Amino acid sequence: MTLLKDVFILHGVGVGGGSLVYANNLLIPPDQVLEDPAWGIQSWKEKILPYYKIAQKMLGATPSKQITHADELLKSCANDIGKGDTFHVNDVGVFFGKENKTVSDPYFEGKGPERTGCTFCGGCMVGCRVGAKNTLDKNYLYLAEQLGVTIIPETKVLDVKPGKESKYELRSKKITKLFSSTKFLHAKNVIFSGGVMGSVKLLLKCKNKGSLPNLSDQLGNFVRTNSEALVGVKANKKDIDYSKGIAITSGIYPDEHTHIETVRFGKGQDAMAGLGTLLVGGGSKRPRFLYFLGAIIRHPFKFLKNLNVFGWAQRSTILLVMQKIDNYMRLEYKSRWWRLGRQSMNSHWDTDKKVPSYIPIANDFAKRMAKKVNGEPLSILPEVLFNTSTTAHILGGCVMSESQEKGVIDHTGKIHGYKGLYVVDGSIVPVNLSVNPSLTITAMAEYIMSKISDKSS
Repeated sequence: MTLLKDVFILHGVGVGGGSLVYANNLLIPPDQVLEDPAWGIQSWKEKILPYYKIAQKMLGATPSKQITHADELLKSCANDIGKGDTFHVNDVGVFFGKENKTVSDPYFEGKGPERTGCTFCGGCMVGCRVGAKNTLDKNYLYLAEQLGVTIIPETKVLDVKPGKESKYELRSKKITKLFSSTKFLHAKNVIFSGGVMGSVKLLLKCKNKGSLPNLSDQLGNFVRTNSEALVGVKANKKDIDYSKGIAITSGIYPDEHTHIETVRFGKGQDAMAGLGTLLVGGGSKRPRFLYFLGAIIRHPFKFLKNLNVFGWAQRSTILLVMQKIDNYMRLEYKSRWWRLGRQSMNSHWDTDKKVPSYIPIANDFAKRMAKKVNGEPLSILPEVLFNTSTTAHILGGCVMSESQEKGVIDHTGKIHGYKGLYVVDGSIVPVNLSVNPSLTITAMAEYIMSKISDKSS
């Protein structure tokens, strides 16, 4: 979790990247998103759609096998506003099979690892303990190792710069040791795939310190949050259990811009409860923390009651609200006075189309669902305390373009100005998708890899 000036970001790193903690959802964005001029290439939709099919196959996309009580509540709320027909079951990257039964690889003609059928424990986002979740270490990375690729875990790259013999020098260190010596690696080609909080940060550091001085000045611009808001509902009844199922099963479209999904954690996974608090409004010039203080004064017992985190996952449903509305911020890596001159990442909202810190329809649906379960609607604490947006899907910062003046990479993933450097991750997505971005990122990776010649050729 990273709190910047204007955004609270939920993200993760590891062998498998964000797939280790993502919510399994594999959705193709609406046509309007894929036809957005921001992609910077004509007929982008027609070019990328074939790679969505490849991504679906590699990630094992399949419709969710279970409809839960939370899904039925979401559909009921949609019915209330005449949008019940938009309710849909999502494609997910989960091996269902027979619950808790291990079988040989069902995806890659026996070349992949053994898999175990989903038990619907709800623990997808804290790391699947069963072996049912189609994380990257069970497909792309596993298959790569079979081909001889060496994966070096628990390592952080500190710097990348041109070296000798037309190769790049990478300086790295182990992150699991308190005192770790620096290790140097050399490669003719380097692909940055650390996500926005990894790739963009590292590239900004390299540009600032002069390791890669010719990187585009557009680096860090047009960062998107998927125009997200996270709200929730906590039922007052203690005999209810929303934790059974997979992380996300279904969604609705309450209007032409917005997609809403129900989200769950598994039983006992109550740590995230500390981020929830009383539902707070916004939208005026007054800071949201004043609304928050007012809510505490009006409902002190509800506020105190919410501090009890035990049983939260069983009694709570999270609503993930995503929009395709065009808004963005920028990221910078600069010296900060409060860090005694040391550099750090921060965000800036001073753009033409500011990222929202308050989305009214999110609060509306939280209230609707809370009423149906006789529960309490919830906001996420950083949003109301610091007037920030919240996102689990930070995107952009290395947008595609035909020239270095307009973007960081070209449409084959190559970094402008540097032969052999590529970016292939969520930072190259130039729009708010309004759906979970995992499938899109994978499809774009497949598209870019298709432009790289085989080593044998």
